[in-house]
This record gives sequence, structure tokens and C-alpha cells, in this order.
Amino acid sequence: MNRQKLLSSIPAVNDFLAAEQADRIINKYSRTRFLKTLRSELEKIRQIILAEKAEMEETDIDCQELKVGEILISVSKRLEAEDNEGLKRVINAGGIILHTNLGRSLLPENALNKVKEIAAEYSSLEFDLENGERGYRYKRTKQLLRDLTGAESAVVVNNNAAAVMLVLKTIAEDREVIIARGEMVEIGGSFRIPEVMESSGAILKEVGSTNKVYLKDYLTAVGEKTGALLKVHTSNYRIQGFTHSVSAEEMVKAAHQHDLVVIEDLGSGILFDLSEYGLPEEPTVKEEILAGIDILTFSGDKLLGGPQAGIIVGREKFISQIEQHPLMRALRVDKMTLAALEETLKLYYNLEEALQKIPTLKILTEKAEKAKIRAEKLKAKIEAPAGVKFTIIESEAKVGGGAYPLNTFKSYALAVETGDLSPEKFVYKLRQLKTPVISRIQNELIIFDLKTVFEHQLEELAISINKVLAEVF
Repeated sequence: MNRQKLLSSIPAVNDFLAAEQADRIINKYSRTRFLKTLRSELEKIRQIILAEKAEMEETDIDCQELKVGEILISVSKRLEAEDNEGLKRVINAGGIILHTNLGRSLLPENALNKVKEIAAEYSSLEFDLENGERGYRYKRTKQLLRDLTGAESAVVVNNNAAAVMLVLKTIAEDREVIIARGEMVEIGGSFRIPEVMESSGAILKEVGSTNKVYLKDYLTAVGEKTGALLKVHTSNYRIQGFTHSVSAEEMVKAAHQHDLVVIEDLGSGILFDLSEYGLPEEPTVKEEILAGIDILTFSGDKLLGGPQAGIIVGREKFISQIEQHPLMRALRVDKMTLAALEETLKLYYNLEEALQKIPTLKILTEKAEKAKIRAEKLKAKIEAPAGVKFTIIESEAKVGGGAYPLNTFKSYALAVETGDLSPEKFVYKLRQLKTPVISRIQNELIIFDLKTVFEHQLEELAISINKVLAEVF
């Protein structure tokens, strides 16, 4: 069939609308979406035909494919695929606890309940119930952060990069900010401290070498244009060996003698020392505030275990300036973030309660043997076909999220040998499920790390693995 005959054989839109199959699709997806997708599908068919040579006897388009029913099947599949796009719940069997690409922290149950309550009803977001007038949205959060960090005041914006930028713009716009060369970190997604500083209007002045910086380096760089000293905790990498850095106490003492502000970006941020649970010592927010840091920023959705937020704590006079900056309104958080953050922070008044109820902390401090028990339970539910071998092995889980970059956790995993089948094909199919499963490949083995899989997910995970096994074997 030649090109013109093929083009003329494409059914008209009215032919599709008259079909009973179209009514079902429209009822499910709406007339607007149906027509948009149908026209796109018809245009794709036309382009394929036009791409053929004028008198070809055979083309990529078969006459059967030009029937109304066949095209409607394609339309339905495209609409279904569209509905499956976007955010989805996944099972994280990859062993990275604060996986940036998988949403980082999991909210505590009390925070989830509060978000639902506040989102579904009117709330006292900015309403003073005492006097019946306009209120202040950060009132409760400010008090919680003062109690837990020892800071004079606090405020919250939408993420830590925004917090750093707002602090610098408020305190040091058009002025020099001195930072150690080895602390000019790159945050996930190629956001770099120097670029954040540039966006704030501050002028970067780097000192020291990559691996060593001394107090004298900072002091030598101080001049009339100096606005602040910036200390950045290298939470997502480490320089080891022949190194030297300046402590918060040293920096604060010297800076205050020159009437300079000391700002610290603590990155992931942690409120309590977790070294007794096998984690290396990390500077806590409270320790840095006690050391005299004037303004400190950290994330809400990393080691804190709450929602995405950039938390700013420090001296009242500086926090007050930050709150009054015009950018504050653009960067402030909404009612749901505040609700989740407040409820997460409340748990920190009792560390033992926090360790049990904040998922991030619970996973971090859980003994490896519990992951082994879950691995054994999962293995018992798997229906392994011939040629596929499942073995429980020791594995290494990671914190992720730019925290504890050199540390791994002893964990246990279910390792799968797929024989002649490509492991990549297997993990791909797992990712295409209605509830995707995220695993990893290591030494040609598929690894399901149970450090990041919860007890209540075992049944669903087993069903998913068995489903893919049945499809590919």
C-alpha cells in the first residue's frame, strides 16, 4: 500500500468517539486527556508513514494497526503509563539509609498524623488564639529549637542551601566571607558552596590549602571588607592524613576579637551524640552553639529525621535580621512542613523515645542481627526456580544523604545469583512494578539489603521478587 492510501486509511477522530471502547477510556481519564493523547498517537502514525519512501510496498505501519480498536489500545496504554509517572512509594532494599533520590528521611508516625490533621483542616498557622489577632508561624518551632540546641533564637526555611544563602545575604552581602579552601564543598545535585555564596551577594575569600588551614590564615585575610568567617562541616566527604583545621572555639574567639560574625554550615546536622551506637563522633548542633558560633544552619531531613527544611539557629540579633529580610517570605516553609518538624522535634526531649520513634535514628542504631532475622524471613518466602540461588550474606549499608561518608554499617542481605540471566534485567523489572523495588548489583549478584527494609514490607517484597522470578524464568 502506498503512502497516500495509508494516510487516507487513518480513521477520523469521530470514528474513535463513536466507539464503545472510547467511552470507557474517557470515563476513566477525561475527554480532554483522551483527545490530546489520541491526536498525538495519530500524528505519530502520520509521521511514520511520511517518513517512508513514496511507493514502498511495505512500511512500518500495518493496516491492522490503523484500525480504531488497535489505536485505542495504544491510547489507553499511554494514558495508563502517564498515570504511573510521578512520585511513588518504593521499597528501598539498596541499603542506603538517607537516600537522597529516594526521599531521605522517613517521617515519624506522630509527624505523619499531625501533617494529615493540619492539611485536612483549618489551622492556627498564623493566628494568635490568645488575642484573636495575626500570629507568628514559627513561634512553637522557635521554642523547640531553643530548648534542644541552646541557641537564643531560630527560624526555618525550605532547605539548607536556602538557609546558607539567606544567612550570607543578610549578614554579608557585598562583603567578604572567609572560608577554608578545603571546606568549599559540593552539595548533591552540583550545588556548590562558592556558587551559593555568589548568589547571596557575598564575596568569597578562600584561605589555606586543600588539606590544611590554620587560624593565622583566617586572621591574615581579615580586612576592611570582611563580613564574616564561614565554617563548613565536610559532612559528605573527608580529607585524611596530613591535615589540620580550626576548631569552632578557636575561630569564634579570634573572630569576636575583630567584631566578626562566625557562621557555620553543619550540613546534615545532628542533635545528639550517637557514638555509643557505633557511629563516629560528629559535632552536634548544641556543641557548636556552646562553642560560640553566631549563626548555624543544618538540614531537617537528614540526621534530624524530619521533613525537608533548612534550620537556622543562633544569636537573637542575627536571627531577627534574617527574619526581616525580604527573601524570608520567599523561602519560608508551609504549614505541613512546620507540623512535621514540630512533632519530630518534640520527640527529642527524650532521646530513648526519639531512637525508637524517629525512623532514621531507629535504622541507624539498630543492631545488625535484626536485619539478619528479616533476611531469613524474606528468604523463606521466596519461590526460587531452578538455576537461581538465594543466599544470606553479610553486607555493608551506608548512611547516605551527605553524612558519615567513610562509614558503613554491618548489615545482612539476600544475595541472588541469576545464572545466565542478566542481573540488570532482573533489577530493571523490579523497578517497573506498581510498587518499585530498589536493589543493587554487586559482583554480579543482586543484593537486597535488609537494613533499609521494614518488617511490614517483607511480605510485599517477597511477592514482588516472586512475581519477577515467574516472569523471567
